[in-house]
Amino acid sequence: MSFKALLESLPIPILQAPMAGAVFDAMTVAVCEAGGMGGLPLAGVAPADIGAAIDGVRARTGAPFAANLLMAPPLRPEAAELDSALARLAPWYAELGLPLPEHPNRFSYDFDAQLEALTRAAPPVASFSFSILTPAQVDALHAAGSYVVGSANTVAEAIAWVEVGADGVCAQGYEAGGHHGHFLADIEASSVGTLALVATTLQAVDVPVIAAGGIMDGRGVAAALALGASAVQMGSAFLLADEATVSETWRQAIADAGSDATRLTRAFSGRYARGLENRFVREMAAQQDAVPPYPVQNRLTQAMRAAADKAGDPEYMSLWAGQAVKLARPGSAGEMVKAWWAQARETAQALAARTGARP
Repeated sequence: MSFKALLESLPIPILQAPMAGAVFDAMTVAVCEAGGMGGLPLAGVAPADIGAAIDGVRARTGAPFAANLLMAPPLRPEAAELDSALARLAPWYAELGLPLPEHPNRFSYDFDAQLEALTRAAPPVASFSFSILTPAQVDALHAAGSYVVGSANTVAEAIAWVEVGADGVCAQGYEAGGHHGHFLADIEASSVGTLALVATTLQAVDVPVIAAGGIMDGRGVAAALALGASAVQMGSAFLLADEATVSETWRQAIADAGSDATRLTRAFSGRYARGLENRFVREMAAQQDAVPPYPVQNRLTQAMRAAADKAGDPEYMSLWAGQAVKLARPGSAGEMVKAWWAQARETAQALAARTGARP
């Protein structure tokens, strides 16, 4: 079966974004059982535990699912760079009554070790963000029985993924919440809206294209499919779901957010990500170009973010969310997927009537 055929076999062509820190296996299974494709975020999972995490999902659903890794570079910053970054964060830690962290021994799990563990576990679909695999790495995943999907923020990135052998690309538009996966150009050149990105990517590649970014309900699903996407990936729409691991502070901030409440920032993690604007985002905006890259800055702000969450203070937290997060609603993830698909069908029928086409 081809990856295109796999997507076409899904009862509901909705993929749940693998949002590290916001969802885990309960969400993955719920979406799969509803007829979509769940996504399992493994960026924060130790290599030794990746196989068990994938096998755990496989044991709970017979439906295909995706396992995702973030391709964090193996950075070894100099002590002076860490001292400078921590000095920049010192006032924020002081406000929370926290000591500055010591220099960490590591900033993230080793990607090569994570990839090796994921390849051995052979999930139905393996997806990647922040960089690109080598042809040999893609071949190894294929040999293990996994389809490969790469995240692309530009047409050039989509083409690059196809050239290394990927089975599909996830076209992530500028509207998307959380980290943006761009890897070939800077953030400005990589800030393409979902509709434009999907349309131009479809013209440039001959593999299935998954639309992501700003899709919050069945109307967005119908629009992306009408454009030619093989499926859609939804993330922010699941943030208030029962199965989400989002904290109460994060949930309340989403509930209180205005209609245009998100901004792109690299101040929290060292990589551009979209989230709710708060005091940290605003006051660090002038300094964000100076912070060390992901995953270094992400590790250095970790204790600050955790303490703020525990204190119920959203002003120091990375509240990742997409531009249309105001449309997020609480409920069961599985029921959400079914409701969105029903709405997409209704939207398609209404459009058929409006254009004079036969439903």
